[in-house]
Amino acid sequence: MRHFLALALITAAATAGFAQENDDGLTFDGLERIEPARVGAAYIDPDADFSVFRRVAILDPFVAFRSNWQRDANRGRGRNVSARDMERIKADVAWLFQDVFTQRLEAAGFEIVNVANFDVLVLRPAIIDLDVTAPDVRSAGRSRTWAASAGAATLYLQLIDSVSGDVLGRAIDRRAARRAGGQVAWTNRVTNSAEARRMLGRWADILVDFLKAHYYSPGESDEAPAGEE
Repeated sequence: MRHFLALALITAAATAGFAQENDDGLTFDGLERIEPARVGAAYIDPDADFSVFRRVAILDPFVAFRSNWQRDANRGRGRNVSARDMERIKADVAWLFQDVFTQRLEAAGFEIVNVANFDVLVLRPAIIDLDVTAPDVRSAGRSRTWAASAGAATLYLQLIDSVSGDVLGRAIDRRAARRAGGQVAWTNRVTNSAEARRMLGRWADILVDFLKAHYYSPGESDEAPAGEE
C-alpha cells in the first residue's frame, strides 16, 4: 500500500506538472517549459539562480514496474518471477542510479553530499513503468532469452532547493535500453545491468550538460555569500 500511494503521488505530480500550463506557458507552480529539450519534457523555474549550486544531494530513487509486468514476465517462458525477485531488481536499479549519477556528477566537478545548504541542489528521482525484457531469475529449466533490448523505463526527476524545498525544475523521459545497431544478444543479469547503466548514463549526461552549459561555471569562487556558512 505504501508503494502504491507513493506511485500515485508521483503520477499525480507528473500529471500536474506537465499537463497544466497557463497562457504564459507556465505550470501551476511557476515552472517554464524548456524548448528545445533533450528529454520528453522539461520545466525550470525562470527565476532560479542555479549558479550557486556546487554540491548535489541524491535522494533514494523510487522504482516501480509497469502494470502487470510480473504476470507478463511469467507467461509461457518457464520463469517464476517472485515478489522477492521484483524487490531485488528494484533495489538493483536504485543502486545503479545512485552509482551512475554520482560518478557522472563528480566527474563534472560537483560534490555529492547528504546535507542541506545554500549551495546544495537536491535530486528527487523516480524510475517508473520499469519493463525488464528478460529478468534473470532462478527457473525450473535451463533457458536463455535473446533480445535486442534489455527493457525500458521512465525517469521522473525533480530538482529541489535543499534549503527552501522549492521545486526548481522537473523532467520526464522514457527510454529503451537498446544495444548498438539493434543487435540481438543473450540477456541475463549482467547484460541487463550493463544496458541499464548505459541508459542511466545518458540521463546523467543530459543533466550534467544542462547544469554546466546554462548555470554552472567551473572555476568560479566557491565562497559562500556574506552571512552564509
